[in-house]
Amino acid sequence: MKIRFADRLPDGNFALVLPASGIDAESVRNAGGELRDALVRQRFEGEAGSTVEHFQGGRRIVAIGLDKNGGGAASAEKLGGNAVARLLTSGETAAVIDLSGLGYDADAAARVGLGAALRAWRYDRYRTKLKDKQKPTLAEVTIVGGGEGADDRYRSRWEPVLEGVSLTRELVTEPANIIYPESFVERVRASLKDTGVEVDVLDGAQMEKLGMGALLGVAQGSVRDPRLLILKWNGGGSNGTPTAFVGKGVTFDTGGISIKPAAGMEAMKWDMGGAGAVAGAMKAIALRKAKANIVGICGLVENMPSGTAQRPGDVVTTMSGQSVEVINTDAEGRLVLADAITYVTRTYKPSTIIDLATLTGAILISLGHEYGGLFSNNEELASKLTKAGEESGDKLWRMPMGEVFDRLIDSPIADMKNVGPREGGSITAAQFIQRFIDDGVRWAHIDMAGKAWSDKAGHDREKGATGYGVRLLDKYVEDVLEG
Repeated sequence: MKIRFADRLPDGNFALVLPASGIDAESVRNAGGELRDALVRQRFEGEAGSTVEHFQGGRRIVAIGLDKNGGGAASAEKLGGNAVARLLTSGETAAVIDLSGLGYDADAAARVGLGAALRAWRYDRYRTKLKDKQKPTLAEVTIVGGGEGADDRYRSRWEPVLEGVSLTRELVTEPANIIYPESFVERVRASLKDTGVEVDVLDGAQMEKLGMGALLGVAQGSVRDPRLLILKWNGGGSNGTPTAFVGKGVTFDTGGISIKPAAGMEAMKWDMGGAGAVAGAMKAIALRKAKANIVGICGLVENMPSGTAQRPGDVVTTMSGQSVEVINTDAEGRLVLADAITYVTRTYKPSTIIDLATLTGAILISLGHEYGGLFSNNEELASKLTKAGEESGDKLWRMPMGEVFDRLIDSPIADMKNVGPREGGSITAAQFIQRFIDDGVRWAHIDMAGKAWSDKAGHDREKGATGYGVRLLDKYVEDVLEG
């Protein structure tokens, strides 16, 4: 999707999108009485996101209702996204969104463009028999009447975010026979070429030498060799310790010997959503040349049942030296994170670690698909992440932690077990991860099991991969590390 900005309406054929708060809006009056009459007959009242189409002089005109807060960032993105949702497969090849008279500044106009581009993203690589009416036709959106410098703002600030979200959505959408640990690495490496991100990789043999018994235990049932992907961005120079982003990358999760039910198991291709978010965030941060030092770690495994698979009751020794009794092989993500966190702690000594993982079904029971669950050992970090979530749209809800929950994962034969009781399952999972955080290190865990994939379309996406986490991390970097 090409996004352009202009001072006035261009020549040629295009669909005209007119944001309107009602039938008496300035944009409607300027278009003439015929459009107003059409809106009256279709009972258009300007509700946010509502759309009405009318043909006038051979041109398609789409009136779109505005949010009550007018030119705010969130409503700007919704405007762009709703316009594209209406026109993407309409047969129109170009659209103009006319912001004249609305008072949109450069950033708000740029975010109309971002919303449009995010909503246009599709992944039709394997769909060979789409009917013509199902195929996207809209290829270009021009935004008219935004503040001066909107194009520069879009290119420098929001197009990098689009690129990062697009990478994450691609990784999450691909099936597990295409994206597995080795191919995940190569896909990300190719995507980050020429961005300035340094890419390092550890294979299974290297991880075995480091003592990563927890991560390797998850991988041992699969023919796919695991990988630890390390992504480094040194935008802040040589001073200061880096911040670490750690992502769970289970490229397919059968549950292992504790196998999942067959119904819906195909969805477990997105169990690498945390690692996908880390990769996408690193791309966005690098493309906009963020003035911060970040190291991203993706723990990549496939969890399969086989004659070599880990068994319930096995005891593994983590890189930290702590031992774990594996009660349930389907609680594998925390085992991957444990060794990935120890690796990044010992190698890069970060002051802050933020991990992202599609970790527990329990968080879905708590928060549905509306929020990611936030767990943290630091009030300031939790507060700043929550704020970044509100501003970016990747929303978080703080969850409790404490010793009473931590005791639930004590094991009679090892230092800990990988699951507690059914109750409070997302909390005991977080308590498990916290046992691998060194004293003095600020840490936050984001359980995004309900957020990586959506069965409903939204103003910024079609059904499917959401790209959740990219904008959260990008906003955190901007507000906290660069601010």
